Order: sequence, then structure tokens, then C-alpha cells
Amino acid sequence: MYSILKKEITTYFSSLVAYITIGVFLLVLGLFLWVFPDTSILAYGYAGLDSLFSTAPYLFMFLVPAITMRSLAEERREGTFEILLTRPLTDIQIVLGKYLAGVVIVLFALVPTLVYYFSVYTLGTPQGNIDTGAVIGSYIGLFLLGASFAAIGLFASSVSKNQVIAFTIAVFLCFFFYSGFDSLSTILSLQNLGLQSLGITEHYESISRGVLDTRDLIYFIVLATLFIWLTLFVLNRQAGKKFANTVFLSTLGIMFSLSIISGKLFTRFDFTKEKRFTISPVSRAVMEGLPQTVNVIVYLQGNDFPGGMKRLQTSVKDMLTDLQAYSHSKLQYEFTDPLKGLSNEQQKQAYDDLEAKGIEAQNLSVKTDDGVSQKVIFPFALVTYGDKSIPVKLLQSQSNMNLSPDEVLNNSIQNLEYAFTSAIKKITTGGKQRVGFTEGHNELTDLQLTDAMRSLADGYLVGRVNLTSIPFDSLTKVSLLVIPKPDKAFTELEKFKLDQYIMRGGRVLWAIDQVSAELDSLRGRGGEQLAFNKQLNLDDQLFEYGIRINYDLIADMNCSAIPVTTGNAGGQPQIQLLQWLYYPVYLPFAKHPIVKNLDGITSQFASTIDLLDTKNVEKTILLTTSPYNKKISTPHMLSLQALQDEPNPKDFQSAPKITGVLLEGTFKSDFRNRPVPEGLNEKISPLSQSKPTKMIVLSDGDILRNQVGTDGSPYPLGYDRYTRQTYGNKNLLLNMADYMTDDSGLISLRSKEIQIRLLNRARIREEKVFWQLVNNIVPIGIVLIFAIFQHYIRKRKYAH
Repeated sequence: MYSILKKEITTYFSSLVAYITIGVFLLVLGLFLWVFPDTSILAYGYAGLDSLFSTAPYLFMFLVPAITMRSLAEERREGTFEILLTRPLTDIQIVLGKYLAGVVIVLFALVPTLVYYFSVYTLGTPQGNIDTGAVIGSYIGLFLLGASFAAIGLFASSVSKNQVIAFTIAVFLCFFFYSGFDSLSTILSLQNLGLQSLGITEHYESISRGVLDTRDLIYFIVLATLFIWLTLFVLNRQAGKKFANTVFLSTLGIMFSLSIISGKLFTRFDFTKEKRFTISPVSRAVMEGLPQTVNVIVYLQGNDFPGGMKRLQTSVKDMLTDLQAYSHSKLQYEFTDPLKGLSNEQQKQAYDDLEAKGIEAQNLSVKTDDGVSQKVIFPFALVTYGDKSIPVKLLQSQSNMNLSPDEVLNNSIQNLEYAFTSAIKKITTGGKQRVGFTEGHNELTDLQLTDAMRSLADGYLVGRVNLTSIPFDSLTKVSLLVIPKPDKAFTELEKFKLDQYIMRGGRVLWAIDQVSAELDSLRGRGGEQLAFNKQLNLDDQLFEYGIRINYDLIADMNCSAIPVTTGNAGGQPQIQLLQWLYYPVYLPFAKHPIVKNLDGITSQFASTIDLLDTKNVEKTILLTTSPYNKKISTPHMLSLQALQDEPNPKDFQSAPKITGVLLEGTFKSDFRNRPVPEGLNEKISPLSQSKPTKMIVLSDGDILRNQVGTDGSPYPLGYDRYTRQTYGNKNLLLNMADYMTDDSGLISLRSKEIQIRLLNRARIREEKVFWQLVNNIVPIGIVLIFAIFQHYIRKRKYAH
């Protein structure tokens, strides 16, 4: 077999056709990857070789058949194959020798493409910012693809003595096995047969990301073995031999058995640096426990996206593919363009239908040769289970101005596993946990909490709770109790029930305003209002748990704007948006999964929080002000006239103030060594120390409040109807609810980090032509140098 391998390689590289074939392959590949804008690595902007591994398969469909077409066809045409049979070589040794020679030549054609890796490595920012592990894994996928195509090409070469016919058959078979099964699977009558799993595309795309799945590896081994077996079968039939060798049949039987077993028992090797394609045990448990089929429709579909959107689109597909691998085929997904082929009237109806499902359109600027064009996209997915559905937002909004668009996009990609797993778990979980919003103390109204309660209702049973009237047994069944901006004092009886609820492991979200101040009151009182302290009777209880919400107000230069009448022209008031220091916007920099990668959080008239030294309680700061803030003691006269004065940053330089805290541990009862309050009509055995539990304290209840329009309709939580900006308040609420009610660790998925790998755009602008020439000339130059060197060696060898 070695002699056949050596002979094939020597013969091939002694031919000028070999170098022309490989040269053309490298030239076309170089043009696609470095010149043509739609597939250019330079235009993509990210330090990766994704374009190489998505383009190379289509060029392989021509390169590999060109390499293998003469392997057997030429031997049979010239009659030298019979001479081979007279040698002490078996048919399988001859076939395997020629097959391995084809694989080696394919590898040789790939070696010059390492120049592309060097170029991306050099152009990365910082230099070397490329995921080498992912590239290695992707090259493994390309090698397996080439090895499979080599087996197909060898078979085609065995069925005809004409090289052109062998080449044509090989190209057709390579294309059919790569894309044909995917096309067949779209036919209506064949959609449920899973034919796409028989094709190469599904398995190659999985490996080409840098993940080696044993199921994909077995597939390529089986495919190559099948065509080698068919080649042997054809050769034996042509020679008039009887082909029923049990060794071959048993080998195929073992291969097919392995493919079936690998579908049930498989493992995956993630070569990427951050292990970004490794699904967490939490997500695996959710996928493996799916009771019935879950369908996901992704509306982010299109081919003319810029590099960032392409990256998000690819990441969504990768994530769903990885989740699907553990779902026992119970997770199905598809990508669709909801506006494709629709008339203007139909598009308007599509907008309304999607908006009713919680899916919003966004305008995307796309650079074209004529300038910049606007494209409507829907960066959402819809998870459907039975008659229920939940929208999943794929692209976070950029309310945090400190983040670049690339960072916002990267945060969105990091959040995909949590977003999909959380939505799937919520929609498939039968018994929903209860979330109660307290009432009876002038808390936020149902209208002001409309979107907060509606958003939570997708995964929870949500309602109002009156601490005075609710039986304690019913209170203990509430998984999370939310206290949304009370304005009236709590009685000792209510505090006792609340305390004992916590002692029994209850979770509480305190959203407390210590100071009474409202913008509406300011407008209605001549632009002035006295901000005074509330009397909620909660200070002692919070103090015992390790928290003190101070009686003050925060003025922060990082704030949102409010509409103010600044004059009158032609009888019409002139309204201008001005920054209102008492509406701070918090930019979450904490690494805790509740706030990690969240957009800015808007609040109104917030106070500072002090942390107290409390045993057995761990305190995690979630929200803080900016470094440009000022604490104002109350009572304090607020005036809209202050908007006319430009704040001096020097007066606001101060350490960030705490405005949101997570408490976890065992808490001491505020009622230990105290008598039970009067008026208790049910038996509650007082506990002096709590079970392990957790609570969150926010120094502003308006974080949970949605704005209400002039017609009385509520806006989405976090949406500012004046600035038309969406903040991260809704995601903050959902994250807090998930963390407080779920002990499975689902929220930990938000800790996933993926490094941004960008190309140096400034350097690309200056050196674009240079790198295009390098990556189109150097690979071909390497082949040319090898050809000259090989010709020189051969000439010297046979000169004497």
C-alpha cells in the first residue's frame, strides 16, 4: 500500500496539471476571502477565518474531483491497472493507497492557506487576537470534508475510463451529498424525515465552528468507508470477480452500528478558547427534560447583513444547534424573513401581527456602493410550545453609551444561551411559581405595574398580595414577594408576617422610596416641591437584615432627560428635553449574573444605601451611581428652575453611591425576643433565624414602574416615551425574579463570557491592497517554489 501511495503522489506532483489545479484553487479562494466584499475577511471586520471554512467546501467540490479523477480512470484506460493486479497487492491495498494519496494531496493544497491565519493574526487588535483553537478545530472539519470528497472522487474514477466523465460524476455526487439532502428535506412530503442529517452540510458546519462531535466524526468515517467499499465493489464487478467478502460487509455493519450508537451516546470536544460552544449542565438538563416538541422561529434572516449582524445570525444558529443536540430531537428551529415576498399592504399586516407577539422591528443601516441604505430587521426569536409562545430578544439595545456597537453585539451573543434556555424552561414548566406584589400601602398601581406583571406572567403566576388579609399559609406559597414603592406605613402585624415569611425561606424584593418626591407634583405646584421623608416603619426591619436606606436624594450627572417648556412661540409652547439630575441612570458594571451586560437602568428620586455588618449574610452590590454624583439631605426644596443651570462636574465628583444590593444567607428575625403583635388571628410559630434565603433591596420603586400615555395606555417597562430610549429595567426585573425563584443556577448562564476579536480597522484602511496582494500571491508562490524545487530534485535524480 505504501508503494502505491508513494507512486501516486510522485506521479501527481510530476505533472504540471497538479500545480495548475492547486494554483487555481488558491487564486479563487484568495479572491473570495480577501477581495470580493460579500465574503471578504477584511470587510467582515472580525479576527477569524469563518469565510475560509464556509467558502472552501464549494471549491473542494471541484478541486478534489480534479485530484482524484485520474486515480483509477487513467490506470484502466491505459491498461496499467491489470499490471498492478499482478503485483503482490490486494484490491483493498491498491484502493486505500490511491485514496490516501488523494487525501495527502488535498492536505498539501490546504497548507498555503495558513498564510491567511498569519494575516488575521497580524491584523488582530490587539495583534494575535485570534482563537487558534477554533481555527485548528475548523481545519479538522475541512480535512474530514476533503477526505470524504476524496472517497467520492475515487469511486467516480472507478466507474469510467474517461477522466472528464469521472470528474463530472464526482462533482455531482459531492454537491448532492453536501447540499442535496438539505434541498430534499424542504419538500413538504419529506420535511419530517430528517433527511438533512444524511447530508454533509449539517455535520461539516458543526465541526467547522471548532467543535468536534463524535456523531459528526462517525458520519464522515462512515461516508468515506461507504464509497471506498463501493469502489472495491465496482472494481470486482469489472474484473468479473464475486464480491461478497464478509470482512467488508462486517466493516460496514460496524460503521453503521457505530453511527446509530453515536446518536445516543456522544461527546463533544470544544477547541475554542472560551469553550463558547460548550452547553452548560443547566441547559443540558432543561433540553433533556423537554416533555414535548418546542419550536423556535428566528426572524433574523437575510444575506445582505453587515458583518456584525452576520455574526449574531451565525451565533444564534450555533446556539440552537448546540441546544438541539441534547434535546432528543424535541427542539426544532427555523430561520425566516417575515417580510420576504410580501406587498406593502401585507407587510403592514405582518408588522402588526409580529408586534402583537412582542416582536419589534428595528432599522439597520447597511453600507452599499451608493452610500448607506436602511433595512428593517427583526432581531427576535419566537419560542412556541403548544398554544403558548414567548418572544426572545436577540439584540440588546444600546442605552449604555459607554459601550461600542461591537460590545453591545458581543453582550447579546454572550446572553443567547441564557435567553433561549430561560424562555424554553418557562414555557415548558407546568407548575408556575407565584410572584406577589404587595398592596394596601399606596404602592404602585396595577396600571403602573402593567408591563412588570405582564412580563413576569409569561413564566409565573402573578398577582397582588394584601399582607393584612392574606392567610399566612397562603403567603408562604408565594415564591417571590415584591414591595413596589409603598407610600404608607406598615403595621407591626404586617411586618411580623413579612418577617416570618422570610424566616421560612421566603424571598423579598424591596423597592423602597424613603423620600416623597414626584415630577408631576413639581409641575403642578409652580415648578417647586418640598421633598420630605416618608414614614414607612420599615427601618428597624431592614436594619436587622443588614441594610439602611438613607433619607436623602441622589443628584447624578449621568441621568435621563425630561420635557420642559422653555418658551412660547406663536402661541405654541416650546418644549425641550433637558437632563434632570434626580433621574439617575445606573450603568451596571458588576459581574453578578443579575446585572451582567444589562443596558442602563433608569430611576427617579433615588436614595443611597448603607451596608451594615451582619453575620451570615453575604452582600453583593448590584447597582451604583456614576462617579459624578452628589448626595442631597432631605427635606429639600426641589425646583425645575435648576434645569437652567449647567452643573459643574467638580461639584459632583464623588465615590459611586450604592442603590441596589443583593443579600444572601440566614437572617435574624426582627421580632426575636419580642411579643407577637396584637390582632394576629392565626397561629404562627415565631422563628428567630431564617432558613438560607435571599432578598434584593432597591432604593427606588420607580425602577419597576412603566410610563403611562395620555390616553391611559401603559408603555413597556424601561421605555422612555420622551426620549424614545429603552433602558434595561425590564430585563433587570426578569433577571431578579429568575435568580430569586430558581435554585437550579439558570441565571448563572449570564456569566458566560466571549472575547471580542476584531480586526484593526485603521490598519486595514491603510494596508488593504497590501494584504490582498499578500494573500493572493504568497500561497500561489509557495506552490510555485515547491514545484521548482521538486522539478530540480527530480532532474538531479534522473540526470545520471
